Amino acid sequence: MSLSEERRALAARAKPRRPRESEEKAAARAAAILDRLEQAHPDARCALEHRDAYQLVMSTILSAQCTDERVNQVTPRLFQRYPAAAELAGADPAELEEIIRSTGFFRAKARSLIGCARALVERHGGQVPRTVAEMVQLPGVGRKTANVVLGHAYGIAEGVAVDTHVLRVAARLGLTAGEDPLAVEARLMLLVPQARWTRTTDLVIFHGRRVCDARRPACGACPAFDLCAWDQRQAWALGQAPAGAKARGVARARPRGAATRRRAKG
Repeated sequence: MSLSEERRALAARAKPRRPRESEEKAAARAAAILDRLEQAHPDARCALEHRDAYQLVMSTILSAQCTDERVNQVTPRLFQRYPAAAELAGADPAELEEIIRSTGFFRAKARSLIGCARALVERHGGQVPRTVAEMVQLPGVGRKTANVVLGHAYGIAEGVAVDTHVLRVAARLGLTAGEDPLAVEARLMLLVPQARWTRTTDLVIFHGRRVCDARRPACGACPAFDLCAWDQRQAWALGQAPAGAKARGVARARPRGAATRRRAKG
C-alpha cells in the first residue's frame, strides 16, 4: 500500500456522511471556509512564543492540558536557565519541576523535557530534526507537536496539527467526522492543499477560541455560517440553545453573536 493509499484509507474513517457533497465540492467548500477565516482572523498565528525550533518543541510539550498564556509566562525563565538542548539535557529534575510547576502535570512534563533534550543531543547534535518521522521518535512528541514545530519553526508542511479545537470545528463545519486525530488529519490533508496545511491549524484554532466555542458557539457572528454543515448552527445563531445542549449545561444565556444575526435578518 503506497503512502497515498494509506492516507486515503485513514481519511475515509473521518469522512462525514454527506451524500450530496462530492470530494471536489467538499474541497471547494473547505477552501472557501479558509478564505473566510483568513479574512476574519488575519492575526491568527502560533500562540506559543518562541525564538527557534528548540523553544517551540519544549513549549508545545508544556502546553498539554495547559493554556498557551500560562506556558508563555513560564518559558522565559525556563529558556534563560536552559538556553539550549544541551543544558536542558543535564537539568536537575527537581529544579526543572519547580520552574514548570504552574503548567500542571509538572513531573511528567519534566521527564518529557529532559528526555526530549537528551534525544536531541544524542541523536541530532542538539538540533531539532526536520521531519515528522524523526520528531515523533523524541520523548513527549507526537504528530501534533511535530506538525506545529515543523510548520512554524521551519516552514515545512508535512501534515495538519490537530488539537481539540480542530477536532470540534472541523466536525461542526462538516469537513470531518469522528474524534480520531490521525484520521481527521488525513482527511484535512486530502481536502486542503499542502501550502495551506500549517495555516489551516492556526485559522481553525483561532476560530475555535473566538467564535466556535465548545460551550457557547457564536454562530450568529460566524463568517462561515452559510458554509457550515452543523445542524445546530441556526438555533445558536438565534439565541436558542438546543434542548440537548441545555441539558448538558452548555449554555443558558443567549450565545454571543445572536443579536448580530437577528439584526442581519431585518
